[in-house]
Amino acid sequence: MKKSNLKIIKIGKTLFNYEKKILIKDLTLNLKLGYFDFEKNKPQKVKFTLEIDYKDKKPTNDKDLKSIVNYDKIVKLIKKLVKNKHYNFLETLAEDVFDELFKDKRIDKINLKIEKLEIMKDCSSVGIKISKKRNYEKL
Repeated sequence: MKKSNLKIIKIGKTLFNYEKKILIKDLTLNLKLGYFDFEKNKPQKVKFTLEIDYKDKKPTNDKDLKSIVNYDKIVKLIKKLVKNKHYNFLETLAEDVFDELFKDKRIDKINLKIEKLEIMKDCSSVGIKISKKRNYEKL
């Protein structure tokens, strides 16, 4: 009988890569935001919607909060950013959100939509949508 050259390989959990997504929809906060004087006088309603893609090489550990990107932590981070700071532009607010979230090395891409809800009479909202992806190339 001829001997086989095939080897048996065990497939463990370490051979998998997970692509996960955090969804935060319609986080609505009152904050001072805007370039014009009338916007600086009083807070206005601003809505945040985020999709955060992250990669992980391990499955989620049901007993370890650090094994996930925690949506509660993200909401608290955004609230902290806007609490005592006035932003003139949605874009500069978005950059601060990106800078804070990308500190977590697992996060690969963020889709962020920020809308002013009460600024224009004829619109239910006006705002921006920006996507930012981590660049793995070395500069």
